[in-house]
Amino acid sequence: MKITDKGPKGTVGATGVGAYAAVQRATEKIAADTPAKATDVSEVLGIPETELTPRVRAAIMNLMAEVDRLRRELDRTNARLEAVETMADQDGLLPLLNRRAFVREMSRVISFAERYEVPASLIYFDLDGFKALNDTYGHAAGDAALGHIANLLTGNVRESDLVGRLGGDEFGVILAKADQEQAEKKARSLADLFRANPFVWEEKAVALSFAYGVHGFQKGEDVDTAMANADKAMYAAKRDAKR
Repeated sequence: MKITDKGPKGTVGATGVGAYAAVQRATEKIAADTPAKATDVSEVLGIPETELTPRVRAAIMNLMAEVDRLRRELDRTNARLEAVETMADQDGLLPLLNRRAFVREMSRVISFAERYEVPASLIYFDLDGFKALNDTYGHAAGDAALGHIANLLTGNVRESDLVGRLGGDEFGVILAKADQEQAEKKARSLADLFRANPFVWEEKAVALSFAYGVHGFQKGEDVDTAMANADKAMYAAKRDAKR
């Protein structure tokens, strides 16, 4: 927008120069602060009232209103984008990260841990006999069982930790600033929590068996290797439990 107030012979007069500078100051002010009301224009801009002709005042207020509208529209757009991103990252059934988001966040944690030389670990949980539970009690019971495990996990980790659903009946927990020993201790406490809080369906306790594996992230390790190592640890635990 170009605003001029021409004096004699088509030149920009002193009032026009001051008004043009006022527009520039107004634009900078709007970008950094809440737009002013029409009655407060002179005070907000910090310029003499005499420099604001009715025409320039109207132009400035139109500019303020437009920037305010654009700002509110940007806020609404950002809110919608955040909602879309949350939906894209969340599991379709449970209030957890889906596998894609979990893997992405794990990559970030691994990079952070290596860069700043701090420990971090992964716990891999797998429910046993989940198909039998679905076949016996129905898919509604299976979904409720998954929700039961998800609630126990999210309710018993730190805000800095991450919980995700990696597959149908597989869960992952990323423990920030926890080495292998600390992660194994946390995994045992979570396992004890599962046992102490059995899944109940239609007023009947339904046993949920599970296995877990723990892996502390290593320097130079990528996400696929870390996941594979946690998976191996989990299957090793299953074999040991059958002996």
